Amino acid sequence: MATENKLQDYELMLIFTPVLSEEEYKNAQKKFTDLIVTHGGELGELHPWGLRSLAYPIAKKTTGLYYVVEFKAPADLNAKLEIQMNRDESIMRHMVTRLDKYAVMYNGRKRNKAEETVSQN
Repeated sequence: MATENKLQDYELMLIFTPVLSEEEYKNAQKKFTDLIVTHGGELGELHPWGLRSLAYPIAKKTTGLYYVVEFKAPADLNAKLEIQMNRDESIMRHMVTRLDKYAVMYNGRKRNKAEETVSQN
């Protein structure tokens, strides 16, 4: 029973349609971070990458608004997220990745290195 409540580390990448306004983009981000928290998850780092080129066109669009969320959550949250992401017409692609301890350490080192670079400038 205790393993069901154990929180796993995940990374969620969302690619929203590029036609969203800045406010719609922020509201869409909030919708999914709120969903994670509401269902027992804990938010980590939030990375709104903004407008980026796609590797290949999706629905005749060559750019998308990227958003990456690191979070901890029970495993059953992924199914709930999947349902909401599939229903949301503003999402062109999405991917949830379970992070092992090495990926979590790597993300932490990468983040610390970026913070050091910013503080040196």
